[in-house]
Amino acid sequence: MYRVTALLLALWPLFALIIAGYFLRLRDFPSEAFWPGAERINYFVLFPALLFSSLATAPLDNPALPRLAGAVMLALGLVWVALLLLKRVRNWPAARFGAFAQGGLRFNTYLGLAAVGSLFGKEGLALAALMLALMVPTVNVMSVWALTAERGVSVRSLLLPILKNPLILACLTGAMVNLSGLGLPGGTDRLLSLLAAASLPLGLLCVGAALKPRELGGEIPALGWNSALRLLAVPLLAYAVARLLHLPAMETTIIVLFFALPTAPTAYVLTRQLGGDSHLMAGIITLQTLLAAASLPLVLTLLER
Repeated sequence: MYRVTALLLALWPLFALIIAGYFLRLRDFPSEAFWPGAERINYFVLFPALLFSSLATAPLDNPALPRLAGAVMLALGLVWVALLLLKRVRNWPAARFGAFAQGGLRFNTYLGLAAVGSLFGKEGLALAALMLALMVPTVNVMSVWALTAERGVSVRSLLLPILKNPLILACLTGAMVNLSGLGLPGGTDRLLSLLAAASLPLGLLCVGAALKPRELGGEIPALGWNSALRLLAVPLLAYAVARLLHLPAMETTIIVLFFALPTAPTAYVLTRQLGGDSHLMAGIITLQTLLAAASLPLVLTLLER
């Protein structure tokens, strides 16, 4: 009972910020123009600072890391194969498959790191940042391919957005600084910690501001099964993989948590840019985010038993 209470106390403030972001935008406060700028500064400055500082000081000699990396890639691969089989059976066009694939594969990074930080502190954030270094490029490649498979896609168009992604660049440079032994001298660590501290609260407010409840109509069965896949079936698969590879308790919880997260709000932008079904994608993002307020504590509570 104590663990359940501690879990709820750690998670409810995160969803409170998401709800606050939704109502702030609904009330047009501070203004409609605020939110795109807030998303950009978070995506290009604040959030990369968090990832960089986490990886620059992470214990890269942790013996659990190879198993954690293997578990992440195996779980992603199994989910991808299941989605491809569903595409073949249901004969989805790329526009529709791209939305479903992102609903099953992508994850809300802000919510994930905020939850890990609340539950495990700096040690958990370092492990989560290492997971992101693997998951972000892999999921991005899968998402672009899913949206463009019917008209073909070049290696350049797949890799260029990944090489320019500020989150991936932050992970790579943070790991390089760590391996070099330079550390974060001269107050750099304090500067980065100040930037990082602003990232997650602002990110969660932006997640709420991006919710589109009006997009839930007309696709209820599709939204329902995709949300059940992402929020229940995928974390169960991740748990099975973690047990198979004998991950320690904290690593198991972190990988299950990331595979239980709702899909990323940025999936809507990618879907619209690549000609996917943006109405369906907006509905998936909104429903998964709303349902995650109940499913995420449930999954993590069951994990503790």
